[in-house]
Amino acid sequence: MNVLGIETSCDETGVAVYSTEKGLLAHDLHSQIDLHAVYGGVVPEIASRDHLRRLLPLIRKILSDAGIERPDAIAHTAGPGLVGALMVGGGMAAGLGLAWNCPVVAVHHMEGHLLAPMLEENAPDYPFLALLVSGGHTMLIAVRGIGEYNILGTTLDDAAGEAFDKVAKLLGLGYPGGPELARMAEQGDERAFDFPRPMLKRPGFDFSFSGLKTAVMLAVRKVEEQGDLDSRRADLAASFQRAAVDTLVGRALQAADSENLQRIVVAGGVGANRLLRSEIADRFSGDVYYPRLEFCTDNGAMIALAGALRLADAANADEIRAQARWSLELLSSPGTSIQETATR
Repeated sequence: MNVLGIETSCDETGVAVYSTEKGLLAHDLHSQIDLHAVYGGVVPEIASRDHLRRLLPLIRKILSDAGIERPDAIAHTAGPGLVGALMVGGGMAAGLGLAWNCPVVAVHHMEGHLLAPMLEENAPDYPFLALLVSGGHTMLIAVRGIGEYNILGTTLDDAAGEAFDKVAKLLGLGYPGGPELARMAEQGDERAFDFPRPMLKRPGFDFSFSGLKTAVMLAVRKVEEQGDLDSRRADLAASFQRAAVDTLVGRALQAADSENLQRIVVAGGVGANRLLRSEIADRFSGDVYYPRLEFCTDNGAMIALAGALRLADAANADEIRAQARWSLELLSSPGTSIQETATR
């Protein structure tokens, strides 16, 4: 089966074709960074309009690159995400499903990220602990199989990626803030500022980044009053990154130990952070898995793969599914999932 994957949950248009026999055949991504940079963040209406403009030409290109005329099934991100952007991808999937008379699979965006390491040759076996870190989510999940997810902890306020972006804005860095902050941190002293590691000593496995963000804000104000921001910007970035990474890694190690899991998967946009990757690999006694860097951020390949693994959930293309909020724990094993939570 050749599965066409469509990702339009936010500001990146991703398309791919995954073969259940040969693996990933083709993939490509169009980023909207330049469109949103002037606003300092994603503008939903602009994102939806650009998906409309880019999606069909990208699908034509990917089908050509994969050497097929049409897929056997179509997978699209149905949520969570920006509803308008999701509707573009869902509408395209439904329309093409009707035209090609092929089934459509509604994919959970975070399940796509969680399964992205399966695209690699060295794919993890079940069970494993997933650390999903992005601009909108920070979660620790015990994964026993596809659809068998137990969320152990999540963020009580800001997601890790959101905290990176907000601190980058405080430091006057460019957009997108997270990667800019990580680059700036390479030039700084991570011990220059003693920022808190929130929640590490509390029971459970939840995260909180608002206190860390506030501590950075107060430090930035103090440095600005002293007229030293330009000379201390890299130190602030490095110290914040160290505190955030220590928090993520510390919680992940606690959860893996509690659940007796010997494998950790790190995925999501923040999963591309070099310090996070190196620290968790150095400090964890078991095996650590990551998707390649291009599959850490939103992409069509992870959606095509998730769709291929959930072909038992495929349905006729008679509705458009899009949902802003959608808990991973509402999913179940392929063939038993009744995705009643999706809205038209």
